[in-house]
Amino acid sequence: MCLAVPGKILEIQGEDPLFRRGRVSFGGIVKQVSLACVPEAKIDDYVLVHVGMALSIVDEAEAQQVFSYLKEMGELEELAPPGTGPAP
Repeated sequence: MCLAVPGKILEIQGEDPLFRRGRVSFGGIVKQVSLACVPEAKIDDYVLVHVGMALSIVDEAEAQQVFSYLKEMGELEELAPPGTGPAP
């Protein structure tokens, strides 16, 4: 199943809106994400990410709720690096 997963922006690189990238934390697992679709996003914002692309900004409460549901469904294992087990 393809899902957008909420994550918190830790760092932003780049000035050009089309090439801005961010380091985003998904419950402790950090990945590089394109921020091209959310030019207004800033550090500490929560974004919904699908296939390495932040699609929208969400509030923290919504992000935490979605993350909790994904944990319950067992959909977070694919975020963890191979051999490390499921995401916390």
